[in-house]
Amino acid sequence: MENNTKIDSQEQEQPRKWQNWLSWAVTAVLVAVLVSLLYWQPILARELTERTGDAQSIDVDPVSEASATDLASMPYFTAEQDDSYLTRYPETQTIAPTRPRSQPVLYQVELGDAVFSIAKKYNISPETLLWSNYDVLKDDPHSISVGQELRIPPTNGILYEWKEGDTLEKVAADFRASQDDIMNWVGNNLDLTNPEIEPGQMVMIPGGEREFQQWVVPTYAVGRSGTNATLPGGCEVAGPGLYGGGFFIWPADNHYLSGNDFWSGHLAIDIAAGTGAPIYASDAGVVVFAGWDSNGYGNVVMIDHQNGYHTLYAHLSSINVSCGSNASQGMVIGYAGSTGNSTGPHLHFEVRYLGGFLNPWTVLPPG
Repeated sequence: MENNTKIDSQEQEQPRKWQNWLSWAVTAVLVAVLVSLLYWQPILARELTERTGDAQSIDVDPVSEASATDLASMPYFTAEQDDSYLTRYPETQTIAPTRPRSQPVLYQVELGDAVFSIAKKYNISPETLLWSNYDVLKDDPHSISVGQELRIPPTNGILYEWKEGDTLEKVAADFRASQDDIMNWVGNNLDLTNPEIEPGQMVMIPGGEREFQQWVVPTYAVGRSGTNATLPGGCEVAGPGLYGGGFFIWPADNHYLSGNDFWSGHLAIDIAAGTGAPIYASDAGVVVFAGWDSNGYGNVVMIDHQNGYHTLYAHLSSINVSCGSNASQGMVIGYAGSTGNSTGPHLHFEVRYLGGFLNPWTVLPPG
């Protein structure tokens, strides 16, 4: 009985083993198929592409066979346009940033130029322009004329032509400048370890300064020896004449500048006035000079107001008063012009007090 039972159990286990082996075999076959698909798929795809061309070039139009009536009818929307927008246009040119100059440039004087206006254009002081062009202007701002070539330094100071025997120590001392500033100025191109400068070389002296000659008309006074009859246009005044009140009016119809302002090299203001415009006595007084001045002022009128003040009117096209005559405030004493050293018509107006120069802006009424 026991033998029969063992035989039956063995017969039942044999089918189970075959089933297990069969399942493993099927699994192995499926795995092999999947592995082969993964391996051969890229190769087959590449071969197919080579035979039929780029698959991406095939156009598929899903609605090519559909009629126009088969397409859905979509609503039409109108967008509201706002005109308050900015339009940007491409710029074909760019603006380079302004960089400080390190080298001087040449400037040709044009009609209407003045030392002050040229200096302002290049953002340097008028003294710097005068000091750096002594060979042309001789320290006289009135010697400027159309066509002159002026050197424009890159910064305030003195553009100096190196001379035989000059040294950095000597030049720095002469122009009250710093030796280090001269050596370190990039435009001088000096070797800091061995700064050698050849005679004739132009050297920038930043912050340098020097005295310069003042070119002015002498101050003539009523009843003083300064009024010399032998001087062209000079005169002697017999009587006391009119006295000024100490309050001044503008000597021209325009109340703005055209040329030089008041500065150390130009002890006056240049008031805008066209040729032939009337010029008025700024205050009452006696004419102590009326005529031509050889220092570059052209036709000049000087009035002694007999209270310590003198006024001077230069570059006139013609003179309307005579030496020794009285001039009341507001009287037409001449007409504007461009005589003497001048690049354009204007009125050169000076105010002097006790022989010294005053800034006219301090005595003229506003506007």
